[in-house]
Amino acid sequence: MAEQKFYVIGGEYADTSFEQIAGGGEPEVHAPFSEREAKEFWRNVTGKTVDNALVRYDIRKHWGQT
Repeated sequence: MAEQKFYVIGGEYADTSFEQIAGGGEPEVHAPFSEREAKEFWRNVTGKTVDNALVRYDIRKHWGQT
């Protein structure tokens, strides 16, 4: 069985509903990662943006797939 890939997705949002990226763009997508790598990347990127309440990143197993 192939190792699952994980994605770190997010960026700066227009408001705290976290539904639309500021400026109307697409969210940043960082991948592919193993689960451990995704958690390390997420921890790093969120640590750099902790003072901005409009920045949010999530870890997801799937991105852009139906």
